[in-house]
Amino acid sequence: MHEAIEDRELIVLDGLGTRVLGTMHRPADCPAGASASHRPGVLFLNSLSLPRAASGDSAVHWAASIAAKGYPAFRIDLPGLGDSEGSSSTDLLDFINAGGFTSVAASAMEQLVERYGLSGTVLFGHCAGSVSAVYAAAASKHCKGLILLDPYFHLPQAKRPKVREGLSDWARRSAVGGLLSNIYDRARKLQLLLRGSQPPGNANNELLARWKQLAATGVPILLLKAPGIKAQGAKPRRGEFDYIDYVVKLAGRKSRVTAEFVESADHSFANREGRAAVQMHIEQWLAAHFPLADAKAAQPGAASLRADEDNSNAHDSNAVPADRVCALEGR
Repeated sequence: MHEAIEDRELIVLDGLGTRVLGTMHRPADCPAGASASHRPGVLFLNSLSLPRAASGDSAVHWAASIAAKGYPAFRIDLPGLGDSEGSSSTDLLDFINAGGFTSVAASAMEQLVERYGLSGTVLFGHCAGSVSAVYAAAASKHCKGLILLDPYFHLPQAKRPKVREGLSDWARRSAVGGLLSNIYDRARKLQLLLRGSQPPGNANNELLARWKQLAATGVPILLLKAPGIKAQGAKPRRGEFDYIDYVVKLAGRKSRVTAEFVESADHSFANREGRAAVQMHIEQWLAAHFPLADAKAAQPGAASLRADEDNSNAHDSNAVPADRVCALEGR
């Protein structure tokens, strides 16, 4: 099922028995109905229960910018989320942290590769979406790369106890509370030093195992980190375990993990400066690891197209129209 609106198409995938709805952002050089084959596509996954547009329509912005650079981009709502069918889990965070969307996301990648003739997919995940992305990438041969925004590798509580929330609010408002908070941070830092380089007890060990398995294959991974509460620049709050540093080392020497600190962003990355910084990092990373010149060279009919262009130039005629290029890509 397709419905085209300007440079986008509504798509429907099989979510293993339920209908998964999404949006395709077509590459700038391919009009509706033309193929974008032999290029990698970028697939956005939901962040927890947020719809596929994400905070402040940030995912729409990034997908459109990716398509403008020639890469097909897809934003889908996983089952039970956004516009897709299915019922959302009552313990959604626990479900995601256990890899509950792995099979559906892996199936979505396979369907997109087959439908559009893609060379593979790059999974995009933010926060909880990054957890789903790591699990799905490790389970699918179609994943060629990962873009992760503020990923976490521990098992957070779905809801903090009211007493703890009240203490946190008091610590932020009160000078005495702030002092006690700093003492608490120092105590936690001492605990970290005593434990050494091992992650804390609430680490998501299954996710860490999938990360290690995936990163060891050399799949390109872009990891973007925003400043945290009471963070020290790129480092986390005093007393908190530095998971980003840990997973980069865990990936090994042969990995291709690029970790960047986006100082201008907040956790949503949807503020103006953060959104622009993410766009810049994504575009540069895609061009470095998935250059479209290589993709176009691998297309069926690419040699004849180059010959046509050479002959056309020799006779001072017009260049090959964009719609003809796309038609050749679809052969």
